[in-house]
Amino acid sequence: MPESTDPAADLIKLMGSPDIASRRWIWEQYDHMVGADTVQRPGGDAAVVRVHGTQKGLAITTDCTPRYCFADPVEGGRQAVAEAWRNLTAVGSTPLAVTNCLNFANPQRPEIMGQIVGCLEGMSEACRALDFPIVSGNVSLYNESKATGGGSAILPTPAIGGLGLLQDYTKSCTIGFKGVGDTVLAVGERGGDLGQSIWLREVHGREDGPPPPVDLTAERRTGDFIRDQIAKGAITACHDVSDGGLAVTLAEMALASNIGVLANEPQPFGIAGSLFGEDQGLYVVTVCDSCLADFMVAAHKADVPADPIGRTIKDRLIFELDEGDWTVSLADLRTAHEGFFPALMGEDAALA
Repeated sequence: MPESTDPAADLIKLMGSPDIASRRWIWEQYDHMVGADTVQRPGGDAAVVRVHGTQKGLAITTDCTPRYCFADPVEGGRQAVAEAWRNLTAVGSTPLAVTNCLNFANPQRPEIMGQIVGCLEGMSEACRALDFPIVSGNVSLYNESKATGGGSAILPTPAIGGLGLLQDYTKSCTIGFKGVGDTVLAVGERGGDLGQSIWLREVHGREDGPPPPVDLTAERRTGDFIRDQIAKGAITACHDVSDGGLAVTLAEMALASNIGVLANEPQPFGIAGSLFGEDQGLYVVTVCDSCLADFMVAAHKADVPADPIGRTIKDRLIFELDEGDWTVSLADLRTAHEGFFPALMGEDAALA
């Protein structure tokens, strides 16, 4: 795999890419507050909507990574379910159930039927391992053009809708940092996986390698620990790692709060693998200093890796690497992140 020679420039490029760019232009077109019941607005890991007459909240997410499903249908099916489970966990909710929409091309072609069977196998494994049952769903097939002989077939897209429950919606966790000086940790297993990553595609023009593996046993162990620590109030911000890896996760948390981060951990998988690898079952959290010792003890007892990777700072992202420091301002990140869709749609919309 190639290496990153300018992680700051790479991060700016990823933040303005189609997969990662802010969807603000889209969700501002409709009533995303839904009668003022939306507790967590778009932009986080899952939406949270209050239940009238109670303190309960419903967490809702939709997820799928079609490029993973194309590269390895079984692994992609596992990942789609695990990602939804992870997003519900990251806001502090207990994942309850799944609905789905299975979007594929012509099943009469053997390679497409192979995608369907593989994705269903992976989804089934994940649902059983995570106690996350599918209770409804539908299917959309023949998504291709006869004129191209199947050349315009969509990627396999088993879209997962996940629902979780919060007993007290006021205790839901958000992705934004809460203050300067908090310890930032990566919680979960890491592998520096760059196969099928957004970084590999956007920076190097390559779409190859296997997707990152999903260890369902570790996934559940880590997620259960995260929910427990959110409930105890130890975790002050939480965001799962997905498209773009650790660097994009930190950038999204910073933009959500206008608080930066100094990342100064050693790079265990090289610069590219450590910052842009799309490791599964991994969360970035902040923990207040008074909770940190107990948090680390609890992580050890739960057999969950928890690695301090930096601290929150004022208004920029700084990556301290052996090769030198790389700095990105939040203003530059926001311009890249918020500008893609208005430019695509021909809108002269002011950036948020």
